[in-house]
Amino acid sequence: MAKKKSTFWSDFKAFLSRGNILDMAVGVIIGGAFGKIVTGLVNFILNPIIGYFVKTGSLDDVKTVLRPAEIEIAADGTEKIITAESAILWGSWVQTIIDFIITAFCIFLIIRAIAKAKAIAEREKIATAEKKAAEDKAAAEAKAAEEAEKKAAFENSIKQQEVLLAEIRDILAKK
Repeated sequence: MAKKKSTFWSDFKAFLSRGNILDMAVGVIIGGAFGKIVTGLVNFILNPIIGYFVKTGSLDDVKTVLRPAEIEIAADGTEKIITAESAILWGSWVQTIIDFIITAFCIFLIIRAIAKAKAIAEREKIATAEKKAAEDKAAAEAKAAEEAEKKAAFENSIKQQEVLLAEIRDILAKK
């Protein structure tokens, strides 16, 4: 019988029905929320602390201006930007790196905790299997000992019967 060739849509439907998509969606939502927490930590706590030590007052304002903005001031006092500023935003880049490092570290801690929990569960599973194997071995050895005892008793019974038959033969032969 020829196997039906899978199609993109049937594969996608199978993927959706396995439930992995729900797990993935939850992960994305939690990851997005966690990303906001880390960004808030960097922007609202670490950035001001680092900004205290830099001239600009904020890490986000640290930049190298390549071309300053050209601004025209009209007679009524309004400003019109003729050419926008071109700058390398070092501070924003450093903030992004700090976000990444904190996020990566937290994910590392979570994965490490999960791996340890899995290792503990696996050790417990192995210990339970070893205990069961030892119990099974002890039960098999006990059964084998019982069978050997029964066999020895049976053989002893046969020997006693042979002795009795020999005695009966001797008694009958004397008569």
